Amino acid sequence: MPVGTSRLVPEPEHARLASESFRILADPTRVRLLWVLLREECNVGRLAELVDASPTVVSQHLAKLRSARLVDTRREGTYVYYSATDAHVGRLLTEALSYAEHQSGAASGDDPHSYAL
Repeated sequence: MPVGTSRLVPEPEHARLASESFRILADPTRVRLLWVLLREECNVGRLAELVDASPTVVSQHLAKLRSARLVDTRREGTYVYYSATDAHVGRLLTEALSYAEHQSGAASGDDPHSYAL
């Protein structure tokens, strides 16, 4: 495909993978967790505090994000630290959250967005 051109119709495999990404991101808690993890590495306890959810709920969501290869882990002593693995997801969330900010009326027109990485 020549540089500067865009596909009229996505390849079936690309459409499937994109829809899987949207499916895993179709949960508000997972969106919030990923947003935090795009900004800093955290353990389950810290994430639970930040998103106001129980550690059990956070762990369940992290397991799904990890199986989708959207987060990675690092062990330090008895703690496991999570971080986001993909800058593409960061750009996708930035756009989605900025869009939501406008949809909710919290921002309008050319207002600066609250969501940036």
